[in-house]
Amino acid sequence: MGVTFQPVARRSVSEDVFDQIAAQVVSGALPAGGPLPSERELAAALGVSRPAVREALQRLDAAGLVHIRQGDTTTIRDIRRDGGLDLLPLLLVHGGGLDLTVARSVVEARAAIAPIVAGLAAIHLPDAQLATLGEQVNEIARETDPLGRQLLALEFWDRIVDGSASIVYRLMFNTLRAAYEPALPALSAAMADEVGRADAYRPLVAALTARDAAAARRAADDLLAPGTAALLAAFDAAADIPGGPHGH
Repeated sequence: MGVTFQPVARRSVSEDVFDQIAAQVVSGALPAGGPLPSERELAAALGVSRPAVREALQRLDAAGLVHIRQGDTTTIRDIRRDGGLDLLPLLLVHGGGLDLTVARSVVEARAAIAPIVAGLAAIHLPDAQLATLGEQVNEIARETDPLGRQLLALEFWDRIVDGSASIVYRLMFNTLRAAYEPALPALSAAMADEVGRADAYRPLVAALTARDAAAARRAADDLLAPGTAALLAAFDAAADIPGGPHGH
């Protein structure tokens, strides 16, 4: 059969409630320090049960979006002070568009973190995993579809992050990936100079194999530089388009 089907995402009512309230907090429609409507008011406005609202509020509290005080009004938190990295996907895309300020932060963080991770991987990456990196680069070189190359590049970096033996960078990578992976099809052109240069991966593999942390950091920086420059230029161009993605 030539038709390709995508899995259907199953979502609970509380997840939808969470998303709606989170979007209002992120956009500033519900300002920091202000009160959130009561469970009863939210249930009536959203057309859902109070248990569904209560579950969503617990998630919002855990995410640092609201502060629940038993027997008192639930208030909106200042996400810049209380939020965690798990809010990044919400901050990146909200109000129907891409927040260019957040997008720039994601790209700049990626460029800053990757060389550090590569340096750590040069020290900690197991020999068995090192042996497979060259074949991963060959797969990137053989792939002709731009989106396919990006996905293979992500898998390559996934292996490097694992090899860093750092749970902190592992969790940061997971969050950054979750934030920008949905936008990969739109980023194909801007990322072409990076993921389309399979030979640029080979100095990084060589440095990792030689256990040369300094060389690995330099190679990672060289590898990501074209994509970083292209993405930042694309964001600058989009910011100049009336009605385009928004920034601050």
